[in-house]
Amino acid sequence: MERLPGFRDFYPEPLPNQDVWSADVRQYIFDRWRVAARNYGFCEYDGPPLEPLELYTVKSGEEIVGQLYNFTDKGERAVALRPEMTPTLARMVGAHERNYKKPIKWFALPQLFRYERQQKGRLREHFQFNADLLGETSPAADAELIALLIDLLRAVGLKSDDFVIRLSSRQAWREFFTKRCQDSAKEYEFYQIIDKLEREEPELNRQKLAAIGFQLSEIEDFVKAGQPTAELQSVIENLGARGLSDFVKIDYNVIRGLAYYTGSVFEAFDRKGQFRAIAGGGRYDHLVKLITGGKTDLSAIGFGMGDVVLTELLRERNLLPKLQSALKAFFIIEDETLRPETFRWIQALREAGCGVDYSLTPAKPDKQFKRALELKATFTIKLERVEGALQARLKNLATREEKTLPVGDLVAAVGA
Repeated sequence: MERLPGFRDFYPEPLPNQDVWSADVRQYIFDRWRVAARNYGFCEYDGPPLEPLELYTVKSGEEIVGQLYNFTDKGERAVALRPEMTPTLARMVGAHERNYKKPIKWFALPQLFRYERQQKGRLREHFQFNADLLGETSPAADAELIALLIDLLRAVGLKSDDFVIRLSSRQAWREFFTKRCQDSAKEYEFYQIIDKLEREEPELNRQKLAAIGFQLSEIEDFVKAGQPTAELQSVIENLGARGLSDFVKIDYNVIRGLAYYTGSVFEAFDRKGQFRAIAGGGRYDHLVKLITGGKTDLSAIGFGMGDVVLTELLRERNLLPKLQSALKAFFIIEDETLRPETFRWIQALREAGCGVDYSLTPAKPDKQFKRALELKATFTIKLERVEGALQARLKNLATREEKTLPVGDLVAAVGA
């Protein structure tokens, strides 16, 4: 029986082949994401993977249903597997925002699901880092989120010549639109065209824009000019003060297709242009109010970064580390009468935080030693009695250095 299309199995290292996904690589990325987020004062949260369908339709309209894994549950409720985390965040913050001092700085690592056509860098499920800052309207919040995104990418070995944050403004595009068109019903369609501008053929873009009263040339001139708004200029200066100017540039090709963005928007791309966007986000000052039916009104800015594109990028740049087993020691049991004593010291080392393994059943010493090498253990340990005293023979598998010590010194020697 095979897994469903668009979903992944994660295997432990060493991998059976290079076409499967690594659970150890996933954990490596997660660990670095968590450290970077906490360095910025963000707290981790989570929510249920199954939500009321209405949570997504109220934000994105009924057309999103075709992209979801949705069904009617046994309680006759219309539900869906979460396709994104922001609506869950808005629901959670709306329910208990009075219990948290502002600004709220939260992050999450959810698994998300979308029923859509598979393509390079996009599957039907992925894990995603989400960071959001709520309750602060200053551009300083925008800069803080972008700085975090930069440091998340640097934490896995990427440098300024590997990626760039393309920074734009939804407000600047809104002003551009309203000066030239008074039909607000066409605004969202306009944003959708701009969002796909770089991915569609120029002639198709020209036709789509002409249908709503715009010329492609005026769009291209606006993008080329790239005049930063006061808000974007503040963000650029803030990041420059941190020494992060090399990682960002103004680029009005970025607009983000989602309707709820209200201010600055940004996307991270690899500079070689080999992959789709690594991450994306922006300011969404009205979503919490929408999700809570007007009960809570909080400004917000956030971004998401999926594991699929990032892992592919790290693999292409040879930045994935050589992942080793965390096993500290392997006990070789030659004398079966010492197996109970061996269990005692296996337990003592594990309680001291050391990864320890052993042969569950009697086996020849050379077979046990081979297993220790396969698991890349740092030490092998063998208990033996010498003149009635229990001792431990400790061997460092890297240096082949071997020494004998009282068994009571074992935890200190291995844990060091």
